[in-house]
Amino acid sequence: MRVFCASIATETNTFSPLRTDFSDFEESFYAAPGDHPETPTLCSGIFPSLRKRARRGEISLAEGTATWAEPGGLVNKDTWQRLRDEVLGQLRASLPVDAVVLGLHGAMIADGCIDCEGELIEAVREIVGMRTRIGVTFDPHSHLSDKRVQNADVITVFKEFPHTDFTETAEACVDLTLRATRGEIDPVISVFDVRMMEVLPTSRPPMRGFVDKIIDMEQSGDALSISTIHGFMAGDSPDLGAKMLVITDNDKPTGDRLAENLGLELFSFRGTTRPEFLTPKIALETAERQVTGPVVIADVWDNPGGGVAGDSTILLREALSLGLTDFAFGTIWDPMAVRICHAAGEGAQLNLRFGGKTSAMAGDPIDGKVTVIKTQKNAVQSFGTSVVPLGDCAVVQIDGIDVVLNTNRAQAFSPDLFTNLDIDISGKKALVVKSTNHFHGAFEPIASQILYCAVEGPYPSDPSRNKYKNLSRPIWPIVDNPHAKEVA
Repeated sequence: MRVFCASIATETNTFSPLRTDFSDFEESFYAAPGDHPETPTLCSGIFPSLRKRARRGEISLAEGTATWAEPGGLVNKDTWQRLRDEVLGQLRASLPVDAVVLGLHGAMIADGCIDCEGELIEAVREIVGMRTRIGVTFDPHSHLSDKRVQNADVITVFKEFPHTDFTETAEACVDLTLRATRGEIDPVISVFDVRMMEVLPTSRPPMRGFVDKIIDMEQSGDALSISTIHGFMAGDSPDLGAKMLVITDNDKPTGDRLAENLGLELFSFRGTTRPEFLTPKIALETAERQVTGPVVIADVWDNPGGGVAGDSTILLREALSLGLTDFAFGTIWDPMAVRICHAAGEGAQLNLRFGGKTSAMAGDPIDGKVTVIKTQKNAVQSFGTSVVPLGDCAVVQIDGIDVVLNTNRAQAFSPDLFTNLDIDISGKKALVVKSTNHFHGAFEPIASQILYCAVEGPYPSDPSRNKYKNLSRPIWPIVDNPHAKEVA
């Protein structure tokens, strides 16, 4: 059995002041055919999984490109076409193949292409024909179009948010795709449109119980696979919003029924899934009063993982105004400031301007006298078994607060964001991170308390106020009862 695999992935915030081009893919992660590392990345976990099958002699594997760009703004048209044509050319050179497995994100939008993943899967189908099986993995913060469902045989989606199960999701996709290729199963996809756009962290109820339930249903044989698309509110897509996806073994009536029942259950959670979001002042003062540390404060909307710059200074400015000390902030994206700090060297004291450069809504730059505590080339943090590049970094101290400045935009995933840069987190009252929920799994064991802080900024955080141009379906919270016609 001959299998081709490839991965093109990014998450596009169409409201972001940023833009994404090929250099962003090169900077974050780019592996030519055969160069993918042995460790998985978030969207390319299919590579290590398929390699294991190849080593066991189950398949002959042809690898294509694997690449990922940190979430950002609209993808440059030439960049998308270059990556798409690169992978399609590799597929043609690998023919004939019995199966294709793609590691995608699902929320990539390019200038001139509103459904990049749908276009890619459709083009793959045109090349390989109807008899070849196509398996795809997606991030739940994606847009599930009909074009994707119609052209793929298997779709698996990370169940967890934070996405701690990306390796398991890849294994499930590979397993189902190979079983289908061998004729052991005949996968049929059922989809229910939940018509809801909400933040759905699975580290807390009610989503924790919901995910446990669908895992139990898979294990009991109710379906081959069950997935939840959460949607990505910062992407102006006609397919915006949550959807339930069920794969059965040639039993579409059962799949349709399960998808609808689970979808309506998910819809019943609307308005109850988010953690309590605090104002900057309340979050910081709460952390200051905590006797034991560190408290972890998540700056949820200035999250580079949502496609914004991650250079907001609003929360830091509030901490400085309150005279707080023994806090650490990670990170503020500012390549220029990092370069200045590296030139000055560790121990140097200088007047530095940093942060607040990419958006009028992200606060003014910080101007102050800083001490350069640490400089490091090619710094990294971990996300499970993945290594996430931070680029060149500098740690500066200003009025008793440590601030990590980085050159590669990345949200906070792990405490080693700080410890790799010699910051003693045990001695800090609070760690302030830019992330919506991916930080939770690794930070929870060391946190005395976790607080979520909502800071207004460039991220479009309220679907009822976002100016979507491509959305024509009714979804909650834009519409109170988007299922009214179906019920009537």
